Amino acid sequence: MTESVHTIAAMPAARAPGCPFDPPKDLIEARAHGPISRLPFPDGHQGWLVTGYDLVRAILADPRFSSRKELMKHHPLIDYGDIEVPPAPPGQFLMMDEPQHSRYRKPLVGKFTVRRMRLLTERVEQVTAEHLDAMEKAGTTADLVTAFAKPIPAVIICELLGVPYEDRDRFQDNIDKFLGGEVGDEELIAAYIATETYLAELVAAKRADPTDDVLSDLMDSDLTDEELKGMALILLSAGFDTTANMLALGTFALLRNPAQLAALRHDPALADSAVEELLRYLSVGKHFYRVALEDVELGGQTIKAGSMMILSLATANRDPERFSDPHVLDLRRQDGGHLAFSHGIHQCLGQQLARVELRVALPALLSRFPALRLAVPADEIALRPETADIYGVKSLPVAWDA
Repeated sequence: MTESVHTIAAMPAARAPGCPFDPPKDLIEARAHGPISRLPFPDGHQGWLVTGYDLVRAILADPRFSSRKELMKHHPLIDYGDIEVPPAPPGQFLMMDEPQHSRYRKPLVGKFTVRRMRLLTERVEQVTAEHLDAMEKAGTTADLVTAFAKPIPAVIICELLGVPYEDRDRFQDNIDKFLGGEVGDEELIAAYIATETYLAELVAAKRADPTDDVLSDLMDSDLTDEELKGMALILLSAGFDTTANMLALGTFALLRNPAQLAALRHDPALADSAVEELLRYLSVGKHFYRVALEDVELGGQTIKAGSMMILSLATANRDPERFSDPHVLDLRRQDGGHLAFSHGIHQCLGQQLARVELRVALPALLSRFPALRLAVPADEIALRPETADIYGVKSLPVAWDA
């Protein structure tokens, strides 16, 4: 039998003033009413908002809920009207189901194993030290986003994919535009096309002259250049934007929690659990979309085929039925198992790379600058809008003692 269910008026678009690390208040309140709520969409579609940990995890692992782009006909913030949504371009496997998804993901799995990513630790340490040296030489202030958070993952993902170093700023700027949620449609489309064009040229170059990188390793497969371009776009954007925002927002959160910052600074062995807790607490990848392929009984509700499901990772990772004191940042937390990297077949391929970068870079920053602090009041820190695919800060002015 279908149980009574809470209805949320609209998808929340803003966080509460002074609470940059917490999900929007309406999302937290929706979770308090239960793990699933009805959600009317701007085009009149009646969808669902899933805020509970267990239900979000279950849906992510359930093949009755699809990731296919062409089924995403409704958006929680935008009325698409009669626009036909096309399938995902070749290679962009995050928006595909089986068996297409595995065709693209399987050749990459061996490139991102725990062991191979840990072998990168020395290189991540070197890149981190280089950027900390540059910050120190430049004075006693910096924008941590541009000086530290963006360039470190950018260098590493460029090297993994074989992107020439001199092209880093070019792709970094374009990815910012089409994932940052702050430019108009025309500029967003232009940035996306520019990135696709660049990657098509890069794939052609690797085909003609392979080098020692992930993209070149795939040239012996049966994947077409168009498919390789799509795969490279997924790897490049996911491998850069999410980690960059975790580094910046994670530093901001630590600076606002001085006891936790001091614990990490004085106990390097805390790095592993600190990274997992920051991933849970911040959930920069705020939510995922799924579509029911058939009628499904879920959480006491009948989910009709074709229903859009908004899975809120931010509230799932703050679910009081799963985590004790969920709104508290506790770097020694033992109740792990967050969903920051998703779950099921779409669990983040590069999660081990992100962990290595965070484990190395955050403690190194705190060690190099013991008096690191915000250079402006916390409420003046510019945050990415809720329309951005990945949450974070636009800039993070910091200062330290000479």
